[in-house]
Order: sequence, then C-alpha cells, then structure tokens
Amino acid sequence: MRKFFVSMALTLSAFASVEHLTLKQALALLHKNNSQIKIAKMDERIAHFKTKLAQSYNFGSLDLVFNALRSNDAGNVFGFKLQSREASFADFGFDEFLAPMGQVLETMNSSLKNGGSGLPAGFTQGMGSILNIQPRKLNFPKARNHFQTKVQYKLPLFTGLKLTMYSKISKEMEHLKGLEEQKVINEMEYQTKKTFYDITLVENYIKNLKTLKQHMDKLEEIIKNFKAEGYAKATDVLEVEAKKAEVNAMLNQAKLNRDLAYQYLGFLIDEDVDSIEHVNELAPMPKIPTQKMVAEAIDYKRAQVGQKITHMNVKLQKSGFYPMVGAFAEYGSADNVPFNDFWKKDAYTIGAQLKWNLFSGGGDSAKVQAAKIKDLQMHEKLLLAKRGLALKINQLKTAILSKNYDIQARAKQYELAQKIYAMYQAKYKEGLVKISDVLIKHSEEIQALLQLLKAKTERNEKVFELESLLAKESR
Repeated sequence: MRKFFVSMALTLSAFASVEHLTLKQALALLHKNNSQIKIAKMDERIAHFKTKLAQSYNFGSLDLVFNALRSNDAGNVFGFKLQSREASFADFGFDEFLAPMGQVLETMNSSLKNGGSGLPAGFTQGMGSILNIQPRKLNFPKARNHFQTKVQYKLPLFTGLKLTMYSKISKEMEHLKGLEEQKVINEMEYQTKKTFYDITLVENYIKNLKTLKQHMDKLEEIIKNFKAEGYAKATDVLEVEAKKAEVNAMLNQAKLNRDLAYQYLGFLIDEDVDSIEHVNELAPMPKIPTQKMVAEAIDYKRAQVGQKITHMNVKLQKSGFYPMVGAFAEYGSADNVPFNDFWKKDAYTIGAQLKWNLFSGGGDSAKVQAAKIKDLQMHEKLLLAKRGLALKINQLKTAILSKNYDIQARAKQYELAQKIYAMYQAKYKEGLVKISDVLIKHSEEIQALLQLLKAKTERNEKVFELESLLAKESR
C-alpha cells in the first residue's frame, strides 16, 4: 500500500505545474528541455563527427578482405591455382603433349640405332601438329573453389593539400554550426525573456484594471444613491453599467492574453507554469559600445567563418595542379579450402602510385578563378555585415532611448488622467458635470494605461532583440 501511495505521489508530481518560477529557473529549464535547442546541439555534434571523418582520410584505410569464389573459367581456375601456389605442368595438359612426343622420340632412337640421321621424315610436320594440340585440362578445367584472405592498407602521401584543406574547412563548418546553435539559443532566450516580461506587464495591467473597475463600482454606487434621491437619471446608471461591461471585457481579454503567455512559456521550457516571480517592468539595456557589439555579434562571426572557408577553398581548388601520390601494401593467402596452409601460401604486394593530371581543358584553372571570385564576394559580404550590424545596433539603441522618453511621457499622461478622472468624479458629486463627461475621462485614463503598457512592451522587445545579436559570453 505504501508503494502505491509513493508511486501515486511521484506520478502527480510529474504532472504538477511550476509555481513562482524565476527568470533564472526558466532559462535553465529552457536549456534543458527546449527541443529546438536540442536539435541545434545535435546538428553541432553531427558537424563535429564530420570533421573527425575528414581528418581520418589522412591516416589511410586498412581493410580485411575475404573472397569466396567458385569458377570453371580457364583463366580463373589457372589463376586460382597460381595464387594457391599449386600450379603444375599437368595443368598445362602435358599428358596430352608427352604421349605423341614419346612416339617421336622412340622413332628417333630407332633411326639412330639403324644408322639413320636421327630425324625421321616428316619430323617438322609432326612437331607442328603436336604444338597445335589444345590441352583439354587447360582449356576445360573442372570447377574450383577459391578462398582468399588478405589485408590491404592504402595511404595518401601527397594530395596537393587537398586533404589538409578538407579537414580545415570541415573544422570551420563545425564552428559555423556552433554559431548557428548559439543563434537558436539566443532566439529561444529572447522569446522566454520577452514572454516573462510580458506576463509581468500584463499581470500589473490586470491589477490596474481591477483598480479602475473598483472606481467604476464606487461611481455606480454614487449614481444609484443620487438616483434614489432624484439627482440622477436612469440613463446615468445605464451609462455606468455599459462602461463597467467594457472594462470587464478588457479585463477578461487581458486574462486570456496572460493565459496564452503562460502557455507559450510552458511550450518554450516544456513545463506547465502556474505563476512566475515578477521582474522589473523595464529590462536592463546592454551597455556595450556599438563597435564592440558588432565584433561580438553572432552574424558577424558567421560572416568571418564564411570568409575563412572561401579563402581555404581557393587553396583546395589549387590542389588540382599538383600530383597525387599514394602508397599501398597487401598481405594475404589463398587456397581452395578456407585458411588452409595460410603461412605456406602467403604472399605480399607493396607499391606506390603517382597520378598527375596534365590536361583538363582549363577546368582546374576555372575552378580556382571561381573560388577566388567567391572569396572576394565573401569579403564584401563581411564588410556589408559589419556595416549592416552597426546600423541595426544603432537603430535598436535609438529605438530603446526613444521608448524610454515615450514611457516617461506616457507615465505622466497616465498620472494626469488619473487625477483628472478623480477631479471629474468629485465635480459630478457636486453636480458640475454630466456622467458622460466623467466616463469620457475614465476612458482616457484606460487609454493612457494601455499606451503606457504598449510603450513598455515595445521597449523590452527592442532590448531583447539587441541582446540576442550577441554571443552568449558577450552578454
């Protein structure tokens, strides 16, 4: 029973929502759980192993080869026997050659014994016919099994820097993937921080709306009292009730927006969130000089890596003008039975090869020129990225400063709208203004609050956008 309750508690805790989540905790959960970050990390790991693969080519390859063959092809069967070191004269059909040759020799001996010259008549013609015999064993051998085991090692000695450049380019591609991973992390952190600050702002906005609703409740109570005493009309009550319904609608819409923000935050960190610890309404702005921000910007670093890759590619294409030199070694044994008498029938081969392309119709030169133009193009892209980032950073800084002034002005306008509404409410009690005038001032107060919220939201968005441009260690 105890185990049951423990397992139930663990199950419930697994589905429990996070309460009073801090921004620091949210970012930690983001790095741990976010799928887009995980995918980006995997891409970086794949690039790492591609670098390992490119570097491995410098060490050559060692292969164990086992061939199992069966053939009755004359060339194959004779070759199999030679590789097995079992070839004999019988394989050439010498039995078919020696029988008629013996007759010729016997005739020669008989002629010598009888005082002849030793060369019988028609000897030349007879020898010609013997040499024209087509041995059946050689031409129509029986099928033979062939099992060959060998170890082969191939090593590139000189490739005109091709393998060296491949390794270096692959390493830079790995670096590029690392920067792309950082860009994804920055984007996810940007969304998390923005959502965190948006929730803080909208919950403060809800709090302010509730205060405004309380003001409406008090105003409604005053009007109803006035109506009871004959100082207010029924339409005054209806106007207040209509305004209260409008405020309630805005309040409900704000709550729905808050719920959506919580859902999005939960999606980003892969956890259900019930509540957060509020942050300051205004995010701190990075205090880094523009040129330093440009140098530390991820997009600028990516352009720098791209410049390195195109520069290396020029050297890579030049490798086509150099010879390729490689070495190889092979050791093995073969027989018609697997691994039979391996050491008695073993053999080795060693060698080297030089291959030098002397003519390609101008193809190698065209590749080099295209690579050089690509390198120049990437250099211009690097300069463009530098200027473009400096412009974007300055624009964001200017927008943030502008929003700071806007927030100050909006805060003053909201403060003024609050005072004017309170003043009109007091005037209404004295019968100096109509209820419609009071409600107009109440609407202006709500609009001022909305404008202040919008300015703060836009300002925070610009701060996080500026921050997301930088590499993690620079923020």
